[in-house]
Amino acid sequence: MLSAELTISSKNYSSWSLRGWLLCKMAGLEFNEVMAPPDEKNRKELLLLSPSVLVPRLTHGVVTVWDTLAIAEYMHEWNPQAGLLPYDQAARAICRAVSGEMHSGFQNMRSALPMNIRTRYQSFKIFSGARPDVERVKEIWTECLDTYGGPWLFGQTPTIADAMFAPVCSRFVTYAVELDPKLKAYCDHIFAWPLMQEWIAGAEAEPAEMVELEVEF
Repeated sequence: MLSAELTISSKNYSSWSLRGWLLCKMAGLEFNEVMAPPDEKNRKELLLLSPSVLVPRLTHGVVTVWDTLAIAEYMHEWNPQAGLLPYDQAARAICRAVSGEMHSGFQNMRSALPMNIRTRYQSFKIFSGARPDVERVKEIWTECLDTYGGPWLFGQTPTIADAMFAPVCSRFVTYAVELDPKLKAYCDHIFAWPLMQEWIAGAEAEPAEMVELEVEF
């Protein structure tokens, strides 16, 4: 069996680390977690001040993969039976499309609502520039849940899309984003996911705190 290591950053703040970690777990890969050092480069990535090239990074035998979508595709090829992509061709295309949209877009939402699993706001004013991003996420979720029947975005089993949007569920819970019952049920389903619960437990156990990401309004 090939040895595998996944380099990740803060479990409380790093949305990309969560995505990569979920994808490897979903594929059934056994790996060792390696925490990236809390150096200046890592802090800049968490603060969205530089492109994320350090985390997550998967080393599997002689292969090293560092982009989240590249990790997703690699895990799908490594274990296609894991169902990271839907069986239906049309659904696979949509899954890739919404995952890619999450990967490359929503910059205003990322800045306005940084991931912070340990924190909860009773109310939070989202600045106007981020509201279209929030509404687009709601639109994607609604279309997928209506089309494929839930409880996951593409039906009865989690896919790459759920891993990509899991940190958004966390953001919506942290910042008390108002959701209709269907979308709230989806967020609740993500939070009840044993893999998500495992990650949250790790986030809550982290001693470090980044003042820059502890938003106060």
